Amino acid sequence: MNVDHAGIATDDADVLAELYTDLFGFEVVHEETFDGMSVVFLDCGESYFELLEPLDGEGAIARYLDRNGPGIHHLALETDDVAAALDRAREHGVELIDDEPRPGAWGHSVAFLHPGSTGGVLIEFVEH
Repeated sequence: MNVDHAGIATDDADVLAELYTDLFGFEVVHEETFDGMSVVFLDCGESYFELLEPLDGEGAIARYLDRNGPGIHHLALETDDVAAALDRAREHGVELIDDEPRPGAWGHSVAFLHPGSTGGVLIEFVEH
């Protein structure tokens, strides 16, 4: 598996995208509204930054921002088969947030692992 992206919770995805494009030379390669969020993907070369801005003040990212403020929300690992990756996690006793793959941003299949089982890091599997 390879690192696909780092999900970053923010109050303003457009402002953060502008900062990262100016500061690091990253390019915005995808934008969408998904699951009550503005989602912006920036190309970092070998992976992406996924900027997540809640639009309605509700949902997981809004709760994360209320508790922790802006910052890294999750790390995503690219896999050829999310279902198989979930099976492997189960075999290792990892607590799953998603028992089955579900639709994610950019039309990808995704599933999350509980941070209590992964060293405090919310891990996402993503299948392109």
